[in-house]
Formats: sequence, C-alpha cells, structure tokens
Amino acid sequence: MISLGLEGSANKLGVGLIQHPKSGGRATILSNIRHTFVSPPGEGFLPKATAKHHRSHIIRLVKQAIKEAGVKVEDIDCISYTRGPGMGAPLQSVAIAARTLALLWNKSLVGVNHCIGHIEMGREITGASNPVVLYVSGGNTQVIAYASQRYRIFGEALDIAVGNCLDRFARTLRISNDPAPGYNIEQMAKRGGCLVDLPYTVKGMDCSFSGILASIEILAEKLEKREGVEGRGDGGIGYEGGFVF
Repeated sequence: MISLGLEGSANKLGVGLIQHPKSGGRATILSNIRHTFVSPPGEGFLPKATAKHHRSHIIRLVKQAIKEAGVKVEDIDCISYTRGPGMGAPLQSVAIAARTLALLWNKSLVGVNHCIGHIEMGREITGASNPVVLYVSGGNTQVIAYASQRYRIFGEALDIAVGNCLDRFARTLRISNDPAPGYNIEQMAKRGGCLVDLPYTVKGMDCSFSGILASIEILAEKLEKREGVEGRGDGGIGYEGGFVF
C-alpha cells in the first residue's frame, strides 16, 4: 500500500509518500518534500499568513513528491492528512487540499492525529515496539505510552510547551526564524561563554516551563539596555548581531 501524506499543522508544509509492504515489516519512505513559512525576526507566524503559504505551495510539493517517489497517481492507495491538533487555518487549507485530491483521484481519505503521527514516525524509524515517548513539539510536551489499546498521557507541561517556549524566546531576542528558531538558538548556545540558571518546576510526571520564559524576558530587557550603553546603537540583541551570553 502506498499513502500520500500531507502535513500542515504549523509553519512547515510537508508532502510525502510511504509504501507499506504487503508482507509486513518496515515501511519505505519514497519521498519527503517540505517547505517552511519563515516570518521576520521578532515575529511569530500568524495563522492567516501561514495558511496562505500552504495554499500557494501545496500543489507544487505534491507534484514534486510524486515525481521523486517515481510513482503514478494510479499507484497511490490513499490520501492521508493531519487532522489536528495544530493551527486552525493552516490545518483547514491542507485538509481541503487532501479532500480535493481524494475526490479527483477517487482515493480513500485518512485523517491522522498529529501527535500519534509523530509517535508512529519515531517507532518506524527506530524499530521500537512499545516505547515510552517523550513528545516535544511546538504545542506539546508530554510523556506518552500505549495502554489499553490507545496512547495515553502520563505527564505533560502544565503551562507552556518546550517548543513554544523556544519560539517565544527567539521572538524576545529577535533571533532569526530561518531555518528555525530552535536551531538558531542551539547554534548561539554553542558559542556561549557561561551558563545561566533558569527556573522550572517538576510535579510528579508533570512539568512547568513558564518560569524559564519569564526569566528570559527579564534578562533580555537588562541585556538590551546594556547593549545600548555599550554603543550598539539600536539596542538590539538579535541573532544577526551575534550576541551570546
């Protein structure tokens, strides 16, 4: 079975084809094409602008994915798409595209839970049969495991997810979003000269990260003032300026 999958729950638009062997075993990724909507430094990606990006690029990505996979439309058995969770407008754009393709090509339409998609992708790549999963994404930070025929959450972030925390941290310091805020933060951290204590809380299997963001915002304000005093002029401490702790 060959499935064409569409993902567009946030600013990354992805189209891929995967083949599942009839006899079971590991699946084969035939193609995996992506295009990311990049907002200016200091700004997040708004739902309306992100949805417009997805609508503008999805046809080209579908054609490119099919060409790279070396298959024909007749070979595809079903159309899969991210049904949620995620940003409403981008999800809707991709869902409409998926439904349109399913109707045009007379294929089965399969809605996939975003979180379960991440978990199953990890299981497929690692070969793990029954893992305990630390799920970290833009909107979710959860400890998940399979029990009684469904995935269940055993612990999670009580306030802000790690991914969202990093995104907001990048906006506070006006770090570039290209290719991704978290990647640029990591590169800056590699050049850092010292460690900074940041508060977080763990309660059983739940955790809280809002203290990290609040502390960073206070620290960023102090650093911005110091940068201005030292003669940077614009007071900015963005990635392009090369500032590191």
